[in-house]
Amino acid sequence: MREGSWEDCLQGGRCICISPDKQRAKSLVETADARIAYARKQVLDNHSARFMLESYYSSALEVVHAILFLKGYKCENHVCLGLFIRDILKRKDLFVAFDTARLRRNSVVYYGKHLPLDKATESIRKLGLLISEIKGMTEMLI
Repeated sequence: MREGSWEDCLQGGRCICISPDKQRAKSLVETADARIAYARKQVLDNHSARFMLESYYSSALEVVHAILFLKGYKCENHVCLGLFIRDILKRKDLFVAFDTARLRRNSVVYYGKHLPLDKATESIRKLGLLISEIKGMTEMLI
């Protein structure tokens, strides 16, 4: 099934309702914070760009999963995480940043494509904003 909306993700079983889990959410936010702190100590260049993107994308995944756990959901795929951002959080700007980074990361990880430094820098900056925004949302719920 091809998901086009958050509702598709729920109806297709890609995401399920669970009991909210504040402790798990808090742990994921702490992990995201630690990963970003480590990444910020690294030099961003042509060699490190793909690794930095992966670190920021992983941190974005962690904070998105955190807010899902706080709201009582669990998802099994990254497309549905993006649709949650777009349809439930009503943040199309963050959805676009997340989905663009997802596609760039996939091209590197699964297809061995080269990631130009300017594209990596753009995605890293936008993921940093996404992480900050969603982290702020989680802090209001924890």
